[in-house]
Amino acid sequence: MGDSSGSVSIDVQRISFCGEDHQIRTKYGSVAVTVFGDNQKPGIITYPDIALNHMSCFHRLLLFCPQASSLLLHNFCFYHICPPGHELGAAPISSDIPVPSVDDLADQVADVLDFFGLDCVMCLGVTAGAYILSLFAIKYKNRVAGLILVSPLCKPPSWTEWMFNKVMLNLLYYYGMSSTVKDRLVQRYFSEEVCSNVNTLESEIVQACRCLLDERQSTNILRFLQSINWRHDITERLQKLQCRTLIFVGDDSPFLSDALDIALKLDKNYCALVEVQACGSVVTEEHPESMAVPLEYFLLGYGLNKPYEPNSNHHTMPHHPSISADLLSPESMGIKLKPIKTRVSLQAWG
Repeated sequence: MGDSSGSVSIDVQRISFCGEDHQIRTKYGSVAVTVFGDNQKPGIITYPDIALNHMSCFHRLLLFCPQASSLLLHNFCFYHICPPGHELGAAPISSDIPVPSVDDLADQVADVLDFFGLDCVMCLGVTAGAYILSLFAIKYKNRVAGLILVSPLCKPPSWTEWMFNKVMLNLLYYYGMSSTVKDRLVQRYFSEEVCSNVNTLESEIVQACRCLLDERQSTNILRFLQSINWRHDITERLQKLQCRTLIFVGDDSPFLSDALDIALKLDKNYCALVEVQACGSVVTEEHPESMAVPLEYFLLGYGLNKPYEPNSNHHTMPHHPSISADLLSPESMGIKLKPIKTRVSLQAWG
């Protein structure tokens, strides 16, 4: 389904309550993008983890966390990119189409920006999606104003993860989206605390996730998992990034070590790490409230303000924001621990 001419074109456009849905053909196949917000505002690209889309990966951050959602929706137009075939109602991708490499997927993001006429954007990615957007930032430095990475990957799979993924691939191939596959994915996303609570708000998050996983095509998940399982080490290349980076990771995430490695490699004047206690990988769903204050300080350096503050021109995302060297330090965020640790009870949002 690739486009031999290298051009980007639109196939389908429809309006839904979640935004404006586009199906875009790129050089590396078709990709679904949901646009939400005023397209005159700076763009923020999102990319979810394996088997998720924007409804299952960024839903609670943007709809159930007032402090974070008002800040983000006031300042940005969202361009939610789905991994190939992860959108609602997607058909199985033909086996005749080659499985894209992670570099192909990063280049596909550039095609999406070209289609929408976006020059420089903010990027928000979760785990596998954080890896794709980090690779995109490495390859297209001038197009990324900042990175917000949630439980990011930066190295090839460890032997443990590689074997785990191989088991997952076999289960998906032979049994599809079985209960065993869903169990393993839930363990990837959430902390043990959330998964073990039966009659609480946490269990509702897991139950909702399981329902959304039922809508995914197992063939398409298998393909994206193959792409991520073939990823390469980008740790050293991350050191050359010019943009500021905010990293969130749950201390119960299986990818905690990758996040710590990235934070160590990047210049401390341009990177902040927020380690969320008793949380898994998908912080955007499990504890989105822990992201509010760090996001506010991070975006302050770009001249982006809260809704109640005086209006300003938000149409342009600066490539080099005016931000002091220590603005992203834990102390400036009002927290003195290194790395930053936060834990806010979900009961406050019940």
